[in-house]
Amino acid sequence: MDDSQLVIACKKQDRNAQKILYERYAPVMMAVCLRYSGEEETARDLLHDGFIRAFTQIGSFSGKGSFEGWLRRIFVNLALENYRKEKQKYRFMEEYSYINADESETPADNLLDIENIPREEVFGMIRDLPPGYRTVFNMYIFEEMSHKEIAEVLGINEAASRSQFFRAKNMLRKKISAILHNNQRQIQ
Repeated sequence: MDDSQLVIACKKQDRNAQKILYERYAPVMMAVCLRYSGEEETARDLLHDGFIRAFTQIGSFSGKGSFEGWLRRIFVNLALENYRKEKQKYRFMEEYSYINADESETPADNLLDIENIPREEVFGMIRDLPPGYRTVFNMYIFEEMSHKEIAEVLGINEAASRSQFFRAKNMLRKKISAILHNNQRQIQ
């Protein structure tokens, strides 16, 4: 069954089609949830809630564009809602609301070469970032949002978005450098 047939069946509340759709997209959507939540338990909750939301809103999918893209947007929005709730509890972003002028000059694409590091290890490093850093990093890198867009979605200023991204890159750069250095030592 292709996606369009599955969507039609899911719009009719066909439980078998929902199961197939879930099994087809759960691994990809779990990766999205993990990128944003950083914790497997929270990611599983988001995965569950995301599919409930997708099945209740599937009638709004018009068939134009990618179904996976439509589904991914549901999960990203859900993860961002969760983040906003957590942010209100901890007020994490307020601690980093200012950025030095020279921090904003750093090019976005100057992360170290990571081709020799397993993909899961890189995603693990991203999941281990503090929540604010991780959220901005994911939105900027994976969702290709601008700092202005990120600021609007998260209710922060652009400088805070740039600062969070800069700090996330620096944390990742240090972790990646340590791994690459360790790998080089093992080769010698």
